[in-house]
Amino acid sequence: MPQLVEMDRYVSLFEQMEEHVGSVILINTFTVEPEEAELLQVAWASDAAFMKQQPGFISTQLHRGIGGSSVFFNYAVWESVEHFKRAFSNPEFQSKMKDYPPSAAASPHLVKKVAVPGICVD
Repeated sequence: MPQLVEMDRYVSLFEQMEEHVGSVILINTFTVEPEEAELLQVAWASDAAFMKQQPGFISTQLHRGIGGSSVFFNYAVWESVEHFKRAFSNPEFQSKMKDYPPSAAASPHLVKKVAVPGICVD
């Protein structure tokens, strides 16, 4: 099971899952020992395949740092916090956490787009 390391020292993922917000993006940073990088990718692919079947799931993408980095991050787009919470809390998904390599640490956080005039829209 990956060690959970909160991304925000003030707001936990579990507190975020109590919000009633529409479309959200899960950002999740993973670190792992270099020799376990492939195991992390296998576990993540299994999780992603499960999530892809859940109501409210829109899309996901995994990224890896270049140059032999053992830092990964993914983002997943969900229709709502409620959809994400239901999928994340599913016992079948929770049981998949044991498939992650021993050195894995994860920092999941829910975000929304922010409008910055002249730069980007929400």
